[in-house]
Amino acid sequence: MTGRERTSALSPSGYATCFAGIVWREALRFFSQRGRFLSALVRPLVWLFIFAAGLRSVLGVSIIPPYETYVLYEVYVTPGLVAMIQLFNGLQSSLSMVYDREVGAMRILLVSPYPRWFLLLSKLAAGVFTSILQVYAFLFVAYLWEVEAPVMGYFTLLPTLVVTGLMLGAMGLLLSSLFRQLENFASVMNFVIFPMFFASSALYPLWRIQESSPLLYELCRLNPFTYAVEAIRFALYGQFDMTSLAIVTGVAVAFLIMSLFAYNPSKGLIARRGAPAMAD
Repeated sequence: MTGRERTSALSPSGYATCFAGIVWREALRFFSQRGRFLSALVRPLVWLFIFAAGLRSVLGVSIIPPYETYVLYEVYVTPGLVAMIQLFNGLQSSLSMVYDREVGAMRILLVSPYPRWFLLLSKLAAGVFTSILQVYAFLFVAYLWEVEAPVMGYFTLLPTLVVTGLMLGAMGLLLSSLFRQLENFASVMNFVIFPMFFASSALYPLWRIQESSPLLYELCRLNPFTYAVEAIRFALYGQFDMTSLAIVTGVAVAFLIMSLFAYNPSKGLIARRGAPAMAD
């Protein structure tokens, strides 16, 4: 590539074309894998239709913010299920990073003149985009099940989903740098997903957890997934929980910085393991 061609490629329009290409590639991969889309909906819908219905009479939820009255358990658990969709999607998107390294597709990006951080952010944005599509598909089905939020809440939810999606996607990106083989990463996913999901406010209010187990309550408070759930819960009702959003943003930035270091071709974990990485 000549100097003039390189300058043209690194122009703002070149960055936009590269970004759109990466997002479009991930979107095509997502829509071509119908099983992935259906499985992303089946998990939360099983909780909503079966578990929540069965626990409704046992786990009524008292008046807590942002709710202004008593709510059914299905209503309470919906924000947690939204966050679960993003959690699964964040790790599955990172699973594709491990797959691309394993089959050699990552080498295509090695010849790109674009900086590594931009390529990683583009992959991350693509994962957030697909997770938001899944979330709104789930909320549409939940709406048909009469689990409704204020109309404005579906709009205020969008920026919150971007922030929480970035945090969970950056976490998955960091984890993907630790494994060279697809099977190893897939087996570890469950050790990350289920502790994060269950040790949070996704299924039960924190005050209930504190009554039964103070130790578990402290673990839930230290779990960043808890704050993602609460940010989504408030956003669905047209409010912004600034404390939760600040914590989620801070954790997202920390995970992203560690991911950039881990994918450093000369110093990061990828280099130490001898796997191909994105070059500057």
